[in-house]
Amino acid sequence: MDINVWAALGFTFAAYAVVGNDALQTLGTFINSNGRFHWTVLFGFAATILVATFTYGYVVNGGDPSFGRLANTEKYPPLLDPQWYHAVPPLALLILTRFGIPVSTSFMVLAIFATMGGLTKMMTKSLVGYGLAFGIGIGLYMVLARTLEAFFRRNEETQFAKHWVVLQWLSTTWLWAVWLMQDFANIFVFLPRELTGVQAFGAMAVIFVMLAVTFANRGGPVQKILKSKSAVTDIRSATIIDFTFAGLLYYFKEVSNVPMSTTWVFLGLIAGREFGFSLMLRMKARADVARLALSDIGKAYIGLVISVDLARGLPALVESKPLWDSDPGMVFMLALNALLIPVGYFLKKKDATSMTVMASALAAGAAAFFIFPPT
Repeated sequence: MDINVWAALGFTFAAYAVVGNDALQTLGTFINSNGRFHWTVLFGFAATILVATFTYGYVVNGGDPSFGRLANTEKYPPLLDPQWYHAVPPLALLILTRFGIPVSTSFMVLAIFATMGGLTKMMTKSLVGYGLAFGIGIGLYMVLARTLEAFFRRNEETQFAKHWVVLQWLSTTWLWAVWLMQDFANIFVFLPRELTGVQAFGAMAVIFVMLAVTFANRGGPVQKILKSKSAVTDIRSATIIDFTFAGLLYYFKEVSNVPMSTTWVFLGLIAGREFGFSLMLRMKARADVARLALSDIGKAYIGLVISVDLARGLPALVESKPLWDSDPGMVFMLALNALLIPVGYFLKKKDATSMTVMASALAAGAAAFFIFPPT
């Protein structure tokens, strides 16, 4: 299958946006805690893992570098005739990333290719991922806050001991590789399911260059979210975060081949971690922790709504059809957009009332989604 200009353009936008946006999750703690190294050293390390993981996936999966995430062609049909509007979602993701918004790349990029059933499965797995990560984050850091993390704060000078440096680089190796196995689907969805060697490694070269740009920018604007959290520049704390996050991604990778939002899993883990610290150490007021967590959720939710609107609205617009005639999930879309009202209210006010309104609205929306999933 030939790769036309829209597929190539969409792939390029997605490669840069996905790598730049998800540096927050997978490489953010690594970049933040290794500021003493020149960016080229860190890039060389990450690039080596990138090439090795890609090559392994390509060979083992018979030319499919997405590690089987797109194997269900009924829910994620191949892009046989790419059009201009297929390149719009990754371009929107690229723009939102520049504003430091933690958009889910899985929803923003894959939604326009997925059927309603495929999108529902992605959302279900991602919501479960956020909840599980949040619970593990609270439980783990309620234990670690007064033990290991307290020891780290009392002995900051020991964080660069050789064994901690080795452990952190090992944890980054595992996390980066597992994340690539999950999120290669977000990039390679624009290309044929089975690539020739020239196509595959030409595409990998594009990702390689985009990764270099990300490291040269030290992660970019999205890093601000991670830097607002407690003790993320300590190598030892970063190692624990990376091992925990990698373990969660590996678990979900083994559960099913359904694509999911790794961004939501990461935000859940970091939010739970902050609440664990707050409950045990009072490092931050609980209201401030809740405000930060809801702010991250609100921004991620805006990205979700934009991705669904683009995925369902653009094809209908091109075909000049009323949206309600072309999309069986119209009620679902209306409900998603309606919830932007309490989200916007909170992001503007950020007071106790707006926090309660947004949290209640999103909780009710999530419950309705699980009880009456769109099909």
